[in-house]
Amino acid sequence: MTVPEFESLVANALDTLPEQFAAIVDNVEVVVEVWPTPEELAEGNVPPGMTLFGLYHGLPQTLRSNYTGVLPDKIIIFMGPILEACGHHPDAIKIQVRNTLLHELGHHFGMNDAQIRNTGK
Repeated sequence: MTVPEFESLVANALDTLPEQFAAIVDNVEVVVEVWPTPEELAEGNVPPGMTLFGLYHGLPQTLRSNYTGVLPDKIIIFMGPILEACGHHPDAIKIQVRNTLLHELGHHFGMNDAQIRNTGK
């Protein structure tokens, strides 16, 4: 899969967000990178031998006040780890891209990992 094809999957995942979530996404940019850097792995508290599918950089909405004139938050979706984990199966990749995007948007909305994991229960 090429980077533009993967970016199209990410764009589609964004376009198909439920309206109640899409309406409250505020000042956030979603980008694709191929692999996380060592610094990004450290930021994500990733143990040795593990990797990241996505990473949120920014100030969650729950912590914002007088939040004007600032650069957008950033959600990074990592193509390499997702393709590696999904074995290049198109349906699995599409599902993982969407799940990763939703997870990182959870952080944008102020949720921690435990809260995000519990939303599907």
